[in-house]
Amino acid sequence: MRSILFLCVANSARSQMAEGIARSLFGDRVRVQSAGSKPSRVNPYAVEVMRELGIDVSSHTSKSVETIDPSSVDTVITLCAEEVCPVFLGEHRRLHWPLQDPASDDASLSREQILERFRTARDELRLRLSALESAST
Repeated sequence: MRSILFLCVANSARSQMAEGIARSLFGDRVRVQSAGSKPSRVNPYAVEVMRELGIDVSSHTSKSVETIDPSSVDTVITLCAEEVCPVFLGEHRRLHWPLQDPASDDASLSREQILERFRTARDELRLRLSALESAST
């Protein structure tokens, strides 16, 4: 595995956290990118829960899948659960890790409940990426 592209819709939470964790795990051995079909902005809750692990994603930006050069990717990991994932054409290894979007517009959720949703997604990504890293070495 030379490169990974993480895809979700907004490129704001799941794919940004996955990018940060993967960069931390793989270092310079693997090129890591993330993108979305409707990029927005990096979610501040994602930045906060990643900081808890000592991983800084505050300088990340949301990117469109259309800006990714297909020749720079050999593994595509889609992270959408209930929404339609972006399509990335080409001959790539494809993995699908359906994770619930931790972001929510539900005004009844407390700050701590939202953080817990982000921590759950982050921790699931960390487990899956650790397993992928072990399998690739």
